[in-house]
Amino acid sequence: MHYNTKLSVNINKIATLRNSRGGNNPDVLKAALDIERFGADGITVHPRPDERHIRYSDVRAIKKAIVTEFNIEGNCREQKFVDLVLETKPGQVTLVPDELGQITSDHGWDTIKHKDYLTGIIRVFKEAGIRVSIFVDPVIEMVEGAAATGTDRIELYTEGYAKQFLTDKQKAVAPYVAAAQKARELKLGLNAGHDLDLQNLRWFRQHIPWLDEVSIGHALISDALYLGLENTVQLYKRQLKDK
Repeated sequence: MHYNTKLSVNINKIATLRNSRGGNNPDVLKAALDIERFGADGITVHPRPDERHIRYSDVRAIKKAIVTEFNIEGNCREQKFVDLVLETKPGQVTLVPDELGQITSDHGWDTIKHKDYLTGIIRVFKEAGIRVSIFVDPVIEMVEGAAATGTDRIELYTEGYAKQFLTDKQKAVAPYVAAAQKARELKLGLNAGHDLDLQNLRWFRQHIPWLDEVSIGHALISDALYLGLENTVQLYKRQLKDK
């Protein structure tokens, strides 16, 4: 069977570079449109309350301009984030259990402990016509817990895979395959993200070919410094092909 795994490019790091200098160079909106034109299937942003990279104004501008899917990820325990998502109505919202001031996302939801909360907030977004994905570690019980919340998809948090890939590829991917199989059994859509790159992405996709989408930011933008943005988007897309 042929599967089409989509590439959503997280452009937070482009905004970080702009913000470090002030002004509008690089232009985040132009970057989003160019990345789309270079072949990406979607754009991901992760606004945080301090707007240290993506600003709320960026989110509004991007939503109006792009034609591919828009994925906004972030901490739904911040009302400001919830309000922004409901205002802009992206194709997908990815709920991440960030703590305030956290540098980057580093764990998935405890879908059992937070079942009631997640069920309620997921309902809010789904009633607004927004597909919901929630960040989950590759643990069978957490995948089962996610299915009970009413979410449309889960996003497997892949930092553990990326770290272990360097020493034992088979062992690294095994828990993700098991979690992905459970998600498929429970009819959950499947996304993945965090530290996926040109070295480890193909192996991951080969073992979980029914993956719906990967969201990649830091590695892709870093590679683009050496390889060029258009070329890098195409190289990442190539890793997601069946052959």
